[in-house]
Amino acid sequence: MSEMTLFKNNPMVNSDLFKSLQEMNENLSGGSTGGTRRISIKGGRFRLLENGTQVSVSKANELNVIIVNAAKISRMFYAGTYDPEKTSAPACWSADTQRPSADVPEETRQSSSCAICPMNVKGSGQGNSRACRFSQRLAITLEGKPEEVYELQIPATSIFGEAKGTSMGMQAYAKLLNAHNTPAIAVLTEMSFDEESETPKLRFRPARPLEEDELQAAVAAKATPEAIRAVTMTVSAPKSDAPKQVGTSYTQSTSNKIVIEDEVDEPRKVVKKAAPATAEKDLGSIVDNWDDE
Repeated sequence: MSEMTLFKNNPMVNSDLFKSLQEMNENLSGGSTGGTRRISIKGGRFRLLENGTQVSVSKANELNVIIVNAAKISRMFYAGTYDPEKTSAPACWSADTQRPSADVPEETRQSSSCAICPMNVKGSGQGNSRACRFSQRLAITLEGKPEEVYELQIPATSIFGEAKGTSMGMQAYAKLLNAHNTPAIAVLTEMSFDEESETPKLRFRPARPLEEDELQAAVAAKATPEAIRAVTMTVSAPKSDAPKQVGTSYTQSTSNKIVIEDEVDEPRKVVKKAAPATAEKDLGSIVDNWDDE
């Protein structure tokens, strides 16, 4: 029996049963067959990618999304000099920003603790930045497209920082939502680029509450394999002979692995302050009107 005859004569090939069992093929092939979607902010533009290929670039400075899931803040260190023509695995990484992950090889582990790591010292990276960088993985859907889950990795500059009017970094945004007992998944979030930043830096603000059907779709999306994969930290271990090295840290793209594609400067330490009253009032007004809609 030829290969073509094998598949042509099998009535089950296009059945729902076969489609539901495709995950095993993904494991066997060592890659993804499910259509990995990702949003990159490289160059200060929202870029939609599918299976590593860019399919569209938005000219708008804003993008409305629903955050359906989020991982904890993580850290990564890449040794050596950045080469855009080559990809490599990180030398050391941490899923909790406290200590290197258990699967980091001893040969490339930079320290036993992130707090005392030499890669966590200003000046160990580019300019006055730290060589080991913060990032956070989000699973998001676009407004009006609840069935398509995208992975978005935001850099440190998009995580930390104070509010500017009604837009703010992710931590400040989450605290604002918590102050109003509102889960992020129940809000349409407007992401926008900070036009005063020299590197891609996102700001967040609440646009409106979700309609009931939108919220149900968002909750369903949160449980999908795509959403779980988007916030799961998976790293390919570097070669065991990779040296411990103090050098410039850059993030690079590797297929189906945790990556931080966008180059950004490490954020300066900031004094935490309460969000401006204008931001609190803005969300408060939104939340107060929810029961009336």
